[in-house]
Amino acid sequence: MNSDGGNVLPEILRGEEADLLGEWLQQQKSAAGLAGRISDEELRERSRAFLRGFADAVQQGNITDIDAPEWSTVRDVLADVSRNGARLGLSPAQTATFVFSLKQPLFTRIANRTSDAGALAAQLWNVTTLVDQLGLRTTELYQKGREEIISRQQRDILELSTPVVKLWDGIVALPLIGALDSERTQVVMETLLEQIVANSALIAIIDITGVPTVDTLVAQHLLKAVAAARLMGAECIISGIRPQIAQTMVHLGVELHEVVTKASLADAFAVALKRTNRKVVMNDRAVEAARV
Repeated sequence: MNSDGGNVLPEILRGEEADLLGEWLQQQKSAAGLAGRISDEELRERSRAFLRGFADAVQQGNITDIDAPEWSTVRDVLADVSRNGARLGLSPAQTATFVFSLKQPLFTRIANRTSDAGALAAQLWNVTTLVDQLGLRTTELYQKGREEIISRQQRDILELSTPVVKLWDGIVALPLIGALDSERTQVVMETLLEQIVANSALIAIIDITGVPTVDTLVAQHLLKAVAAARLMGAECIISGIRPQIAQTMVHLGVELHEVVTKASLADAFAVALKRTNRKVVMNDRAVEAARV
């Protein structure tokens, strides 16, 4: 037992790594509810990497500034743990348990090695402060990871909600459903331009039947998409202009300039066929069948 008040943390981390790791793993599993979510081997490897990085940093005497270079390995492990926790759908508390569950094994060993009450209190306070910093850092990294996942999912949903349909050779249609904001406009333009090039389209129909409201901002977004398509050599037709939308646009003084607008997708498609010198006719057999 160390009774002189010296820092026993480096000795514990180096001399009792195996026992400390085993007890810590048990604490993690019982406290965080990780059963079935993370393999024992994966959890062991991350915990071992953390302990060794933790020991290296403490060995250099820095137990206050976790942003210092000597804590880089620990920060990397925490970033990995946080991203994985966010990906697996763990809560912030469950993810932070990776760090906080280390307290009890450390406290027990510090108490066993320190007989002086004052030194014991000081060391426990220092370790508590240090582990709390690392736990809070884990929570911050977890939040960033969740935000990245949510942002990526939102973008995936936006891409899936803006399909470009090939109606005919040289004619594509982009049906829009839902609100049209700046972020979605960017996705719409990227998707539309890619498909204009892929299909060598001369006419692009933007159908807004599923857009609930059209105000000045939405009109500006539509004009951006039209302008981008024109730069790619395609003419745009906007369909789905319902009576209430037309009234709202007139009331707001919104002008779509020289853009052709139609009430329905069918009307817009008829215009597109005409402008590409095509027409749809019913053959004689179809006419006879219709009469019967």
